[in-house]
Amino acid sequence: MVKGQNWYKNIFSYIGIAVGVLLMAIGLNYFLEPNTIAPGGVTGFAIVLKKTINIPVYITNLIINIPLFILGVKTLGKNSGWKTLYATLLLSFFLKTLPPLFLTHDLLLSSIFGGVLTGIGLGIVFKFGGTTGGTDLAGAILNKYFPKFGLSTFMMMIDLCVVVFAGVVDKKIETSLYSIIALFVTIKVVDLILEGIGYLKGFIIITNKPEEISEKLMKDLDRGVTLFKGKGMYTKEEKDILLCVVNRSQFTETKEIVSEIDKSAFIMVTEMYEVLGEGFDEIKK
Repeated sequence: MVKGQNWYKNIFSYIGIAVGVLLMAIGLNYFLEPNTIAPGGVTGFAIVLKKTINIPVYITNLIINIPLFILGVKTLGKNSGWKTLYATLLLSFFLKTLPPLFLTHDLLLSSIFGGVLTGIGLGIVFKFGGTTGGTDLAGAILNKYFPKFGLSTFMMMIDLCVVVFAGVVDKKIETSLYSIIALFVTIKVVDLILEGIGYLKGFIIITNKPEEISEKLMKDLDRGVTLFKGKGMYTKEEKDILLCVVNRSQFTETKEIVSEIDKSAFIMVTEMYEVLGEGFDEIKK
């Protein structure tokens, strides 16, 4: 039974990667590439190269990513995964086969919508355990040889070089600026896909009335509460700290309950993107 379930999940993950790669290809083919907007990475470099010497984007994607994949397997081990190779080949396939369509000449719209589609697609690929090679794989390889520099540093340097290159080739600083917008949108959308929208709110409450507040929260909101013991370093007094996670619709009511019982309570609220454990499934719905 377990093997059957693993097989099913594996097939589903490859289908998910295919959907993500298709969205990436749509964003690249219909918004970014026609306007020479290069949001970093291998695909961004491929867009600039097509503008320079007219090599199709899908060919450059293969020429760079296949050797990167082989080098990654040798350098980082097989954990770099067959899903990376699958996504890389599929991306070139979609870039090649999608019918030509020019949607807009507006550079701002192209950078925003191209970044959104690329970000959604890349986020889905990451969600199902794949990558499309490119900047993240190149950064990981460089980080292996130069560990003094972080992975994010190498990725940022590569993306920055591509963005600057786009402006130089197109002879317009606006091209680099719009490419930065597309890169920023892509990164933010990827984070949104991976982390969620943030429907959950975490309350950290320092109060002198923990029993009353806890009882009210559990009774009125049907939410669990955890008590921590702390110490004020200025006053050296023992403090009671409550932790309670609620959904977004209960945010205001939670504040009102705490304020009603203890007006001097110290409240901190933070986004909770994911909470695992009994009693939280319904919160995420």
